[in-house]
Amino acid sequence: MLRTKNPCGKVPNKLYLAMDDLADEFGIGTLRLTTRQTFQLHGVLKKDLKTVMSTIIRSMGSTLGACGDLNRNVLAPAAPFARKDYLFAQETADNIAALLTPQSGFYYDMWVDGERLMSAEPPEVTRARNDNSHGTNFLDSPEPIYGTQFLPRKFKVAVTVPTDNSVDIFTNDVGVVVVSDANGEPLGFNIYVGGGMGRTHRLETTFPRLSESLGFVRKEDILYAVKAIVVTQRENGRRDDRKYSRMKYLIDSWGIEKFRSVVEQYYGKKFEPIHELPEWEFKSYLGWHEQGDGGLFCGLHVDNGRIGGKMKKTLREVIEKYNLDVRLTPNQNIILCNIRSAWKRPITTALAQAGLLHPRYVDPLNLTAMACPALPLCPLAITEAERGIPDLLKRVRAVFEKVGLKYNESVVIRVTGCPNGCARPYMAELGLVGDGPNSYQIWLGGTPNQTSLARTFMNKVKIQDLEKVFEPLFYYWKRKRQTKESFGNFTNRMGFEKLQELVDKWEGPVMSPSRFNLKLFADKETYEAVDALAKLQNKNAHQLAMEVIRNFVAAQQNGKGE
Repeated sequence: MLRTKNPCGKVPNKLYLAMDDLADEFGIGTLRLTTRQTFQLHGVLKKDLKTVMSTIIRSMGSTLGACGDLNRNVLAPAAPFARKDYLFAQETADNIAALLTPQSGFYYDMWVDGERLMSAEPPEVTRARNDNSHGTNFLDSPEPIYGTQFLPRKFKVAVTVPTDNSVDIFTNDVGVVVVSDANGEPLGFNIYVGGGMGRTHRLETTFPRLSESLGFVRKEDILYAVKAIVVTQRENGRRDDRKYSRMKYLIDSWGIEKFRSVVEQYYGKKFEPIHELPEWEFKSYLGWHEQGDGGLFCGLHVDNGRIGGKMKKTLREVIEKYNLDVRLTPNQNIILCNIRSAWKRPITTALAQAGLLHPRYVDPLNLTAMACPALPLCPLAITEAERGIPDLLKRVRAVFEKVGLKYNESVVIRVTGCPNGCARPYMAELGLVGDGPNSYQIWLGGTPNQTSLARTFMNKVKIQDLEKVFEPLFYYWKRKRQTKESFGNFTNRMGFEKLQELVDKWEGPVMSPSRFNLKLFADKETYEAVDALAKLQNKNAHQLAMEVIRNFVAAQQNGKGE
């Protein structure tokens, strides 16, 4: 597996087309969009590695820092809005990525015979890296920040703007949030530290953790502050046991006050108090939107981030024909950027024919779901995730139907094949974490805006027994929730002890006299005929009917309307 590094998820047109070609020629014919706004290319043979790497580098891409014990890809909102705060967040993410990129040159010696194919970095980045006024740097080293041993473990940074939690800001080692004045001019940043998802089964001393407030810095100081945080982890993070090497364990051990004090020594200043921010929202940016500069962008849902088959062919044709740049989102989706108004209809039609529909024609459960690659592509996987989640979501939808939940209702579902948490299941309202062959831990209690940590509800639930847990949980959510109460908030309010009691005593929902949906079926005979056809496709009547209706409406709209 090869992973690229794309700060902010930015993918120039030339790079996308190169990745598309490489997937066919040297991979398994698919591209995988990751939860950190990058590509994964699977199936690359060792003998082809230099050809693949050099092609990526010469096509305006990179893999430098995409893996390893150093700063990984820096997240930022993928939406290409021409707004000061969004542009500033993306510029800051680019600068942090440049600051923390390895400097030694071996990468280019290895893959492109020493040719340095990179744009000049901003002078403020160079100044911040070279500054050693507070003892942060290794002197006379090609790696002034990392030295010869780099960091104790991987390090993750995200940048965003207030309200926009498309980046899962609290799951990162460092979260940076733009703070602007009343006129929209950026003043500086709130900084949050100590988030991280990875854990180990049956080892309670490992755990997922949300970041907490460190302080506020002026905009001209952000690179120095981030560098000071990295150096604090470099000097004090555990190197004797990788299970405890992430910065979250250092902060958990020290406490935030001691951590802040040590960071301030390397920073050379005191952090200002954090600024109050409005409530966070999860933003997917799916569908059509105005950029604010006269252009449009189109966000496309990609199930589990796997681009292949007709979808891959059509995306290639559209991106190539209209010379579009691309953004990858932290939710494994893709955004087509800088689209002229006149192109909207032909692009919509072409995409719909490949199954890339407007989000209102996609099952709401699918829109927020995520899964890691897991089997057969990841050696850490214990059980299925990406290959299993399509059927899992259909089963959840069937349970929704059975207990009377409406089609437009949804919960955030995330699935991983192991406890390392790459798809961030510990932030989901319903998280499934592989804990054995065909077996999952069930986590409950995350919230739709990704601001609360889920907790373990049940262990070792076999995949064939999931409905025995889902049915009572969703049945009582339907009947006992408060107004507009999300599933995650409902599970937290009810308490896990009560929920476990409801699961243990579950004997099935109270059946209504009529089991066919009169909103869709005018008579029982039609229902029974559709139900018979649906069973041939392992669906229920309502699922099949809704699928037919959505496809019909999409075809009509794409053929006759906007």
